[in-house]
Amino acid sequence: MKPHIYLPITLLLLTFHISSAQESLPIDKKSERVVQKLLKNKQLQSAFETIVQLEGKTQERLIELTEIEAPPFKEEKRAKRFADYFTTLGLDSVWIDEVGNVLGLMKGTEGNKTVALDAHLDTVFREGTEVTVRIKNDTLFAPGIGDDTRGLSMVLTLIESIRQNSIRPKDHILFVGSVGEEGLGDLRGVKHLFREGGPKIDSWISIDGGAIGRINNKGLGSYRYRVTFNGPGGHSWGAFGLANPHHALGEAIYNFVNAADQYTADGPKTSYNVGVLSGGTSINSIPFESIMEIDIRSIEPSRLDAMESLLNEAVSNALLHQNEIKRQGPDLTFRIDKIGNRPSGELSEDLPLIQKTLAATTLFGATPYLTRGSTNSNIPISKGIPAVTIGRGGDGGNAHALDEWWINKKGYKAIQLALLILLAESGIE
Repeated sequence: MKPHIYLPITLLLLTFHISSAQESLPIDKKSERVVQKLLKNKQLQSAFETIVQLEGKTQERLIELTEIEAPPFKEEKRAKRFADYFTTLGLDSVWIDEVGNVLGLMKGTEGNKTVALDAHLDTVFREGTEVTVRIKNDTLFAPGIGDDTRGLSMVLTLIESIRQNSIRPKDHILFVGSVGEEGLGDLRGVKHLFREGGPKIDSWISIDGGAIGRINNKGLGSYRYRVTFNGPGGHSWGAFGLANPHHALGEAIYNFVNAADQYTADGPKTSYNVGVLSGGTSINSIPFESIMEIDIRSIEPSRLDAMESLLNEAVSNALLHQNEIKRQGPDLTFRIDKIGNRPSGELSEDLPLIQKTLAATTLFGATPYLTRGSTNSNIPISKGIPAVTIGRGGDGGNAHALDEWWINKKGYKAIQLALLILLAESGIE
């Protein structure tokens, strides 16, 4: 059978793609040599073929894991199954940590450093969401099928291909199924890994959405808030004149949007979004509570702090005005809770991990491009630890929607690429 990789013309493609990529993203000669040498390794070539042979199993695992719910803060069932796979595939040690991350260690022959490969366990969908995978022609439909369950199945196939071909990495490799990447999870899994006293991780590679070519080396920072107005509540007629939390919330939104619109009109890109509104019991009841949740993002950390000040001022002024115009009863109160803090950061494209990722990506028929995003890599990036987030390949869309879809359009290439990057960073005997 003809190999499903570029082995017969590897060096030709290497020369072509790297030279064309250098027009926009320079790749250093040392990184080129690292991937060139790896591509000549017979074990790696065999592992590439194994990845193709495992396509059916990769898809079976993708469907199985997708059909195990992993809603925010409730990833336990999927984590247990993922850990079982780590054990079955023969990793040297497997454990689930205090916050629910699944960790599996493959010991290196030298172990001078530890390279982590991550995909996240959680989805954005609440408990009880229908997660049965529907197959129509060559397309898989299910919530979370691509983001990021495909990444989980890739990690498992990658481990199996290493084991089957007796590849021995020089450095330790820590395989991770992380919790809390999505939404209000606030990257809690990765924050725990990189806490003071956490496991030693020297390089970090995440698989999370997108096609081959995307290399995320910049963290998009965000602050998230829950604003709550409280009052006595009452009947809309009988208690008319009481201060109304909904009225205060509406005024706060108006104040904030006006100020934020002016502030974000120029300067480094900054965004804001009132995404959730809740509270109230009926149309003819003055609510006793009114809540909004707000997402603010910026490529410049100081602008997040400035937006926080605008939000505080907008809410305080709304409270003051609504309390001034009430006709009876006690004053409203408010509380602002910061419910999310994803740090910004940016790594130089000259770092060896990023250079090797650029060099490896050119071999798979894609032009590499550097991106900024909000992923698990935000945490190591903010700490100056070499980190990238790469795509899960294939073709997909409607992420975070109930009709999310994914097509296995040469998806094996993304697994081969992830393996090449991982071993370029860890080294092999």
